[in-house]
Amino acid sequence: MEKKTSLWIILDLIFLVVFNAFFFVLGGVDHSVSVWMSYGFIHFAYLMLVLTPRLTRRSKSAAVFGLSLYSISSVYFFVALVTGVVFILAAPDGYNAVLLVHLLIAGLYGVFLISNLIANENTANAEEKRQNDIAYVKNASVKLKGMLDRVEDKEIRKKVERVFDAVNSSPVKTHSDLARVENDILHSIYELEDEITLGDNEKIVSIASSLLIAVNERNVRLKSIN
Repeated sequence: MEKKTSLWIILDLIFLVVFNAFFFVLGGVDHSVSVWMSYGFIHFAYLMLVLTPRLTRRSKSAAVFGLSLYSISSVYFFVALVTGVVFILAAPDGYNAVLLVHLLIAGLYGVFLISNLIANENTANAEEKRQNDIAYVKNASVKLKGMLDRVEDKEIRKKVERVFDAVNSSPVKTHSDLARVENDILHSIYELEDEITLGDNEKIVSIASSLLIAVNERNVRLKSIN
């Protein structure tokens, strides 16, 4: 186990050790049902606080997601702790009111937490789609840009430049129906790179011409889909 992980576990256990020490040393083990209910809900709230970072989906906005969820869990823990301590000190004989109050607080927490989780999922999915959208244009443009520096023949260079301009000016938004077309274009770009390395001008012109047609067709199809 890594030292950092061990330190985090120790940090998480400090509250449990201190709280339970006060609870059992000052109050013993003979308590009413209402007290044990409050004891349980306090521990549940703390467990949710500790586990909240694991609920954060990995994405570019993970830090923002984590802060939002952690804030909700922190508020719930604080409210559950204060409420629970009040009930523990009061130690009412009946437990119905204690149970309902704790369930109400936990229910509100659940609503806020799940609502934020749903919102975070939607945001993360939108970010992921955005990354997929720009991948085709970005990858193709970078490849073609690197090829331009290796083409010495002016006429051949113009052919490759036309392909680069067409790809670079293409809409970054894409569609699942175009996945195969875009993969074919990327594959042809790799073929073009190979021919540039070999210096076969005839094949370079042929592939560049085909690429220009394919890129333009892709853009036309994208407009019709959207």
